[in-house]
Amino acid sequence: MKYLDQTLPTPEENVARDEQLLDAAESGDSGAVLRVWESPEPFVVVGYSQKFANEANLPACERRGIPVLRRCSGGGTVVQGPGCLSYALILEIKKDGPLQNVTAANIFITGRNRAAFQSIMPDPKSKIEIEGCTDLTLNGLKFSGNAQRRRKHWLLFHGTFLLNFDLALIGELLPMPSRQPDYRQSRSHKKFLTNLDLPADTVKAALKTMWLKND
Repeated sequence: MKYLDQTLPTPEENVARDEQLLDAAESGDSGAVLRVWESPEPFVVVGYSQKFANEANLPACERRGIPVLRRCSGGGTVVQGPGCLSYALILEIKKDGPLQNVTAANIFITGRNRAAFQSIMPDPKSKIEIEGCTDLTLNGLKFSGNAQRRRKHWLLFHGTFLLNFDLALIGELLPMPSRQPDYRQSRSHKKFLTNLDLPADTVKAALKTMWLKND
């Protein structure tokens, strides 16, 4: 597996890069990849089937000059930017492997990510759990959302980790989501989300250990 610590100049380029890596693997020009990146400026990105007007506060985004983009995968709308570490995995869908369908891939990949984070929590009593389909939570509060895009032979699984993000900005730019997991219990963004307060380099090292050594 190739490791890329690669942040491109613009939100548009960073969002497009994940799909480019997937297409390169599917065409045989590349292979398995773990990419990490952190946008220096905030932006909103919606899932491929979502409507911009339903999932983002467009007037607020326009006032702040914040781009609203669409990604190639499903899942909900997120705000990304400084303090939010983004990652992407490009993995081969092998015969009889753990990635044969959407549910199996969710369980396998999110399970590995959960273990990586549990290993670096400074307080051993902190509980990292999987909630919904692919969310990761710390003591019941969400810090990671994830989604996937599948081709015939390869898949893209990508998401975000809230480390030191401006959580108030999320409440400003996003209304309550049109769809939400049961465990959210209609909590506001402020009451539902949390930062891990971990250095990005620590998280990157844990992800590298989990994915590159187990490739």
